[in-house]
Amino acid sequence: MSRLPHLTPDDLDPEQRALYDEITGGPRAAGPQRFPLVDAAGRLAGPFNAMLVAPPAGQALQALGAAIRYSTTLGDRIRELAVLAVAARWDSAFERYAHEPHALAAGLTEAQVEAVRDGSLPDLADETERAALRFVSALLREEDVDDVTYAEVVPIIGNRMAVELTTLVGYYATLALQLRVFRVADPAGSGPR
Repeated sequence: MSRLPHLTPDDLDPEQRALYDEITGGPRAAGPQRFPLVDAAGRLAGPFNAMLVAPPAGQALQALGAAIRYSTTLGDRIRELAVLAVAARWDSAFERYAHEPHALAAGLTEAQVEAVRDGSLPDLADETERAALRFVSALLREEDVDDVTYAEVVPIIGNRMAVELTTLVGYYATLALQLRVFRVADPAGSGPR
């Protein structure tokens, strides 16, 4: 059971409604849906409901998430590998539920997704994908990227991708913490987190 009220559109004040409309009318709603953004009552799924509870913070978080997903140089495979690595680190069932289908649709194999879920580096043929995931894994493991790893991977991924990946890790770690604290379960029934 979530610790927050699961708000329907009728429950929303004008500030919450404006944010709701941005989420449901933005690029998340326009792209391929791998999980329902709203339920039959119009309530937002996963971390999006929590954003409505504190609209100014929710607006900033929603905008950051949209920028990470739709306005970075991160390709679909790298982005989904990174998101799943964060989900594995924080044991976030909802993030796995929401992003494993995106990873598979981006061309990752079940074995690669399972390896990331288990906290290991999958077999990846692409050098940039391997370097990006090494960068993210170091950041999640050490809460930093040591000089050796940085020197090995940043020449491959570039400074911009390093900044974008660091931002992605922070964003999805924030969502994972909110999902955990507010006991948001994934609709597949894996429980909170």
